[in-house]
Amino acid sequence: MTNKPNNSGWIEVICGNMFSGKTEELIRRLRRAEIARLGVAIFKPKIDTRYEEGNIVSHNQLQLKSLLVESAAEIAPLAKDADVVGIDEVQFFDDNIITTAKDLAANGKRVIIAGLDTDYRGVPFGPMPGIMCEADYLDKLQAICIVCGNPASYTQRLTKEAAQVVIGETDIYEARCRHCFEAP
Repeated sequence: MTNKPNNSGWIEVICGNMFSGKTEELIRRLRRAEIARLGVAIFKPKIDTRYEEGNIVSHNQLQLKSLLVESAAEIAPLAKDADVVGIDEVQFFDDNIITTAKDLAANGKRVIIAGLDTDYRGVPFGPMPGIMCEADYLDKLQAICIVCGNPASYTQRLTKEAAQVVIGETDIYEARCRHCFEAP
């Protein structure tokens, strides 16, 4: 795979549970694109209030400048001059993000998306199933189960809150394997 699309774009999806390194991998790929002197545009949804407002930030504090957007419709006009488009926390967008990603790729852009594939109940999260089906490249990452140390694919919520979206980190969530995960 090259860093810059030649005659067509593509969609890369990085998914997994919390603490699996999705944003870290997104940052790694975007930094490599910057080193290759490609135009990069990076976006995250306004709902993600963790860390810094103008950056995507991994749990180990790696960060890159990004633009906050309320909807997928804002991304294409802001990314018109970019060769590579990075979008973090895609699960917080609605299904319009799928069309946006497809349109960007059709316009010759490399689109790199990161997001949770399932929520705290272990069910598909937002537009992620649809965007995973559209991916030309798909990487599913795993964390380490905080209980037993096995590979973890689930996000365990530690509070009793029932809303699908509750923004938090290790104070509210931990990685769990299939065996140790306790569905609410």
